[in-house]
Amino acid sequence: MSDNENEQIVEYWSRAGTARGRWRLNFRFWRKRVLWSLVVGGTQIIKRLIDIVAAAIALILLSPVLLTTCLLIKLEDRGPIFFRQQRVGRFGELFGMWKFRSMVPNADKLKDELLAQNEMEGGITFKMKNDPRITRIGRFIRKYSVDELPQFWNVFVGDMSLVGPRPAVPREVRHYLVEDRQRLLARPGLTCFWQVGGRSGIDFDGQVELDVRYIQSESVWLDIKLLFKTIPAVLKGDGAF
Repeated sequence: MSDNENEQIVEYWSRAGTARGRWRLNFRFWRKRVLWSLVVGGTQIIKRLIDIVAAAIALILLSPVLLTTCLLIKLEDRGPIFFRQQRVGRFGELFGMWKFRSMVPNADKLKDELLAQNEMEGGITFKMKNDPRITRIGRFIRKYSVDELPQFWNVFVGDMSLVGPRPAVPREVRHYLVEDRQRLLARPGLTCFWQVGGRSGIDFDGQVELDVRYIQSESVWLDIKLLFKTIPAVLKGDGAF
């Protein structure tokens, strides 16, 4: 650093010691803080508007698929069409997430008997490739994520977003480490990094890493790119079970 630069630094901080200098420093600090808040807040407002409009359009355009799925589920075993499960949302807030029922009606009770057969590394989330609780129509709608379509309603009412970490069940969150809880800093979404990059084939630690990376770089443009990548990932059905 040159002598001239050193002199400028000394002069700058000397002025900062005066009443006027302190006022200028405080003004700059608060100006940057306000501008940053406007940028972040504006991004969230735009994101929410996109969620509302896109979810409403999706529910209308997909209504034939939704109605057909309702009929097939009802015809298979006469059980409930929808499955509402408690999930953990942003900042730990609980909400009811809607799905098409893809398992037998007493699936939650049977899960306790199958925990020892969990195929997801780490033991926090539960996954089985040949889960005996899944119905015939359920296996198909899970492969192509049709069972997730009712969550467009969750997006519309504000429980979820189009893009964000997948919402966990309370049982899983109770086992979270401190770093895992970073996933709760964002509104949960229909799709995310690991949904388009491997889905259930990615272990829990990998999912957390990708979710945190999304939260740190969240933007409207990133959401749009992830949404476009989700379409071929869903159509291929890779890594879903």
